Amino acid sequence: MLALALETSCDDTGAAVVDSTGRVLSSIVESSIDLHRAFGGVVPELAGRAHLATVTPVVQKALDVAGLDPHDPAIDLVAATAGPGLVGSLLIGLSAAKAYALAWDKPFVGVHHLDGHLFAPLLETPEVEWPLLTLLVSGGHSMLVLQRAPGEHRVVGETIDDAAGEAYDKVARWLGLPYPGGPEIDRRASSGDPHALQLPVSMRNDSLDFSFSGLKTAVVRATERQPEVGVDDVAASFQAAVVEQLLRKVTQALEREGARSVALAGGVAANSALRHALTELGRERGVSVYLPSRAMCTDNAAMIGAAGLHRFAHEGASPLSTPARPSWTLVDR
Repeated sequence: MLALALETSCDDTGAAVVDSTGRVLSSIVESSIDLHRAFGGVVPELAGRAHLATVTPVVQKALDVAGLDPHDPAIDLVAATAGPGLVGSLLIGLSAAKAYALAWDKPFVGVHHLDGHLFAPLLETPEVEWPLLTLLVSGGHSMLVLQRAPGEHRVVGETIDDAAGEAYDKVARWLGLPYPGGPEIDRRASSGDPHALQLPVSMRNDSLDFSFSGLKTAVVRATERQPEVGVDDVAASFQAAVVEQLLRKVTQALEREGARSVALAGGVAANSALRHALTELGRERGVSVYLPSRAMCTDNAAMIGAAGLHRFAHEGASPLSTPARPSWTLVDR
């Protein structure tokens, strides 16, 4: 089967063509990040307007790159992100996908955004060792998910406050670094001393949950007390504390859940320190580690297509009345 998928949960407009073997025929992403940079974060109204202007050209390009006729494409399914995300952004992608499905007389599937992220590593490494423990970290979500097979998952830990990516953005804003903060802190940390500031690592207990709001506050207090510490050193110290907490919880989950492999997913999965640390943990523990390419870490429609094809095969089509669900949790899924 061949699916056209749309992803518009936040500020990036994505369209992709994916087949049921996991082959990505095209994946196009149009970013509107320049519109939001001056505001230090995503402005929902601007994001919605950008999606409205770009969704049709992005779909046309995805079909063209895949070698399909845009007037009569040989696709079997249209999928789109139904949530979670910004409600205005979600509505643009959902409405467009439903329109294409109606025009071409094809089934439609509404996909959970985080289901997509769980499928992203599988697109590039289809043969994995199950059960698979996935560390899903992004600007809006931080969780540990145990997967026993594609589409069969259980959340075993999640943040009780800020997501890791959210903490990156807030600390970057405090340091006067441009948005988005994650890539900028990662870049500055590579030249800094991770021991320059003594920052706390939260959740030193048996829980598999995370907490990052206290770390953000600790950075503010430490830099007020030690203004002489440079930005690179602050960035390195903050990043080291984030990675230490994430790795501690992955280690505990591996021991508790008996997973045979680990994968990264979500925007923060592009972080160089986290990728290196998880690779080293895999070597020490003797477990396989799957790191998606950076293009598959960030929001994209290829992962939505893969999740949509799986959902259609096991649950059938979604009704065209499927609403946008901005607060849809993976537990509810």
